[in-house]
Amino acid sequence: MFSSSLLTLAVLAAPAFASVFPTAPVENTSWSAGKEQTITWQDDSNSPSAADFGPARVGIYAGNRDQQTMLMLISDNVDMATTKSIVFTPNASIGPNSKQYFIRFDSLNLKAAGAPQYPAQAFTAKFELTDMTGTFNATVQSQIDGASTAPIGAPTSSTASSSGSASSHSASTTGSSSTKASASGSSTGKPSSSASASAGQDNAARSTAVTGVTIALGALLSAVVAFM
Repeated sequence: MFSSSLLTLAVLAAPAFASVFPTAPVENTSWSAGKEQTITWQDDSNSPSAADFGPARVGIYAGNRDQQTMLMLISDNVDMATTKSIVFTPNASIGPNSKQYFIRFDSLNLKAAGAPQYPAQAFTAKFELTDMTGTFNATVQSQIDGASTAPIGAPTSSTASSSGSASSHSASTTGSSSTKASASGSSTGKPSSSASASAGQDNAARSTAVTGVTIALGALLSAVVAFM
């Protein structure tokens, strides 16, 4: 018989991935270009902490779980531990009206667990930008239409890289590619001390942990069946 202790061991063996927990924007967020908007996050009390995540580069991206393109640089250095929000104005020229945008945080110091060649990362859910005047170029559109279409920031999503280089899932070991749009607009976000208390989307790191549990359970079940 399959022992419940095996299930317990499998769950305990799965690493706890988390750190920076974005609380805005969320999946149903709709922001207008040309107007000030606020990105918020909090420390979810898991390891690594927001203090470990430290300074980060923040930008608006589009793409899929494996390939992503930076469309707008929001801040090239914001301390995720001492600052809990950024006020910025979306650039209307970076793309069309779409629900394919998301915010990505790339730690400048912390490396992804198990893949030190990549930065630790965090993501918001995909959200909508309106009053836009631009278009997605062929590269961005192909990424959006690509096979790896799991929504960013949702329980099944993965993550990608820092701009112009290969990178990994947030606090995980799987790398993916990323590019920077050649005609992207940029704007430096203004850090704010205010924090949002609303609940955001689960980050990609938690999906990695859940996947690890599923794989571990499958392996244990197979071993038990073979032994019987």
